[in-house]
Amino acid sequence: MTGRPYAVSFSAPAAKVLDTLPEDVEDMVWDVLDTAAADPWGFRQWNADDLEGQDVRHASVGQLSLTYWVNRPLHRLSVLTITWLG
Repeated sequence: MTGRPYAVSFSAPAAKVLDTLPEDVEDMVWDVLDTAAADPWGFRQWNADDLEGQDVRHASVGQLSLTYWVNRPLHRLSVLTITWLG
């Protein structure tokens, strides 16, 4: 992908989870989001059966999972959920 990376924002529930994570896990969240911001469609679609939901993506790395929505008009990723199984 070329161009500027997507900006990132968090839903209120995702922001609460982010605030409770250990520092190393929070760093991992930001690493995943840096990758997603550079190429939002690089992670798999959350529900491949939903033909209209191609902009809802799921990034999973080890015990960390993020679900985000690609807001194309605003050039922004909205993090919907953060799950840490640690």
